[in-house]
Amino acid sequence: MLVTAVSGVTALAAAPVPATGTLNDIVTTLFGENTQTIDIVILLTILTLLPSIVLMMTGFTRILIVLSFMRNALGMQQTPPNQVLIGLALFLTLFVMGPVVTTVYNDAYIPFTRQEINQEEFIELAMEPTRKFMLDQVYDTDMSFFVSMSREPIEDVDSIPNKVLIPAFMTSEIKRAFQIGFFIYVPFIVIDMVVASTLMAMGMMMLPPAMISLPFKVLLFVLVDGWQLVIGTVIKSFRFIE
Repeated sequence: MLVTAVSGVTALAAAPVPATGTLNDIVTTLFGENTQTIDIVILLTILTLLPSIVLMMTGFTRILIVLSFMRNALGMQQTPPNQVLIGLALFLTLFVMGPVVTTVYNDAYIPFTRQEINQEEFIELAMEPTRKFMLDQVYDTDMSFFVSMSREPIEDVDSIPNKVLIPAFMTSEIKRAFQIGFFIYVPFIVIDMVVASTLMAMGMMMLPPAMISLPFKVLLFVLVDGWQLVIGTVIKSFRFIE
């Protein structure tokens, strides 16, 4: 039995190793001539990366951070719940990105479904309005920082690669969201200070100020129509330069 095993290993080692084929040969070996299988794999990959795409190249990051600041400023850690905030942020993102989505649909998706353009042209046409949106929102300081860090020769705005534009855009989104969050926090901090000072003057030091100030903060938020103010501020913070 040992001799037979050794003979089998020797024959396997002596067998000719097939040469490594090109990428097309590998794809043909795996999927055959059925291109629908490749399309399904590409579609599943896109669906897997879709949340990351939404986070990286839209206003979802800014909107969600501002809504989280608002909830924390009110002092309610679980109200509204995360599912509600994420859902509201998604629909506000669709509202803000409406012109971009319409342009991508008309200029890239429809010609691609009619087979007037190939896949590379589709990606290029779809990225044009998306890149313009990101360039309108990004800070010059953030763009200059990532351009200098990339150490790539960049002649004009159109030659900025996506690997430089996307992190600069995300950094600018986080920075602008924190700026809006600061102004949201200020009136609620004033209420906390007034309530804490009143309780100390009355000698009620053991009573938590946050518990007393919460109804007043909610009342103030309702009276000034806080949801409309916050959402309106976030939407107006997006710049669309013609």
